[in-house]
Amino acid sequence: MKRRCFIQTVGATALCSTVSAKGTAKPNVLFIIADDLNDNLGCYGNRIIKTPNIDRLAREGRIFRDAYTNFPLCGPSRNCFMSGLYPDQTGLYDLNTLLRERAPDVVTMSQHFMNNGYVAARVGKIFHYGNPGEIGTPGHDDPASWNETVNPRGRDKDEENLIHSIDGDGKKGFGARLSWLAADGTDEEQTDGIVATESIRLIKKYAAAKQPFFLGVGFYKPHTPYVSPKKYFDMYDPKDMVVPQVPDGYFDTLPEPAQKTLHAHKTAIGLSDEMRRTVIRAYYAAISFLDAQVGRVLQGLDEAGLKDNTVVLFTSDHGYHMGEHDHFQKMTLFENAGRVPLIISAPGMPQRGTETRSFAEMIDFYPTFSDLAGLPKPAMVSGVSLAPVVADPSVSVRESTLTQMPGGYTVRAGNYRYTKWGDGGPDMIEFYDRSTDPEEMTNQADNPEYRDQIARMDALLEERVRAAKTLPPGLRRLYPKPAGKKAKK
Repeated sequence: MKRRCFIQTVGATALCSTVSAKGTAKPNVLFIIADDLNDNLGCYGNRIIKTPNIDRLAREGRIFRDAYTNFPLCGPSRNCFMSGLYPDQTGLYDLNTLLRERAPDVVTMSQHFMNNGYVAARVGKIFHYGNPGEIGTPGHDDPASWNETVNPRGRDKDEENLIHSIDGDGKKGFGARLSWLAADGTDEEQTDGIVATESIRLIKKYAAAKQPFFLGVGFYKPHTPYVSPKKYFDMYDPKDMVVPQVPDGYFDTLPEPAQKTLHAHKTAIGLSDEMRRTVIRAYYAAISFLDAQVGRVLQGLDEAGLKDNTVVLFTSDHGYHMGEHDHFQKMTLFENAGRVPLIISAPGMPQRGTETRSFAEMIDFYPTFSDLAGLPKPAMVSGVSLAPVVADPSVSVRESTLTQMPGGYTVRAGNYRYTKWGDGGPDMIEFYDRSTDPEEMTNQADNPEYRDQIARMDALLEERVRAAKTLPPGLRRLYPKPAGKKAKK
């Protein structure tokens, strides 16, 4: 263990030195995040999806196969990676409470770069706000985290009356229901098209001023409503969409809280296979539209002459179900909602285009960016730097990952997933052997063959939860719940 840690430290230091030597200025940071994107990407093995630009970034960077959100919901997840803290450390578990209503003194990831000579800018959604309800507004943004912000609003907001919904009722909002539209017009007219345009503008502006930057590019897709120009729908035949199946009696094998997470969206239960294919196609179209906008931003970075001196990280705020476990959207403790795509490209990195099986959590972004830019890691941050893995894909910096949601925790380690609901009493745990059951469809909690492994995973989970509840030095928590802003869907 000591030798491995030594190798990690040397690797990270060497990479940071290479980054610094590559450019005449501090390395820039381009943080690109999608909203509700799972691993349906070509570089993650999906043979139907068309994502040439993200795939190209993967060929130029490091692909993390086992990266996980700390909370499978937009608001808490975004507060986690922007603060480098676990949900139980910030006390933020919902869509309504603002970061500084719980952790007023936290130095956020972008704020840390501001404190070290960078300009920090946000285009689109980085902190939470209702999508699409609050598009065009600052939403739940943290003003202390940015020097400059842009809140795009595109044609998709003006044409919400045209959007189709599975229950035909758009009056209730689109943020939590399956909805879609094959839109007229160009990419640039859509909100995400404007995100790309404005991001390119800022990149060129900072390049001309020779100003090192931390730029957060927050896309709104593929979050529902799945709105994208018609040409992206035309890329897919509904007949090619794979519809996940659930065997009879499946839900009876799960703890009651797990069943409730899978039945949260009543309008999405019992959909016909035809409707499921329609929804999956619309989601895929939105991903391809997102991919095109990511490509525009990366091209803008290249044209500005900054590609060789910029750290690029692409990810999503959490995973997403597309019918797996008979569920659509997020908020479960299964792999589908927990795992996120993660690609990191850094100046001077070796072995580009390779993947790593090192576990990673989203709170690790903060110390990773800091390391790759040669900045100190604040003591308040709980994440672990992934810079050693960027330097050497064979290195591991985590042995497990922790994800939580109200009432439950899940830990991934080795080939296993262990989930505990409440106090973990009878019928309140799940255990999956992913080596034989990668879809996590067979709960082995009562299988005596796994008794010893379940005990070890239980001990690991308890250890991880205790650590995630321990407040780091300097973190002041406000426990009384203030009246937060109500999130709009």
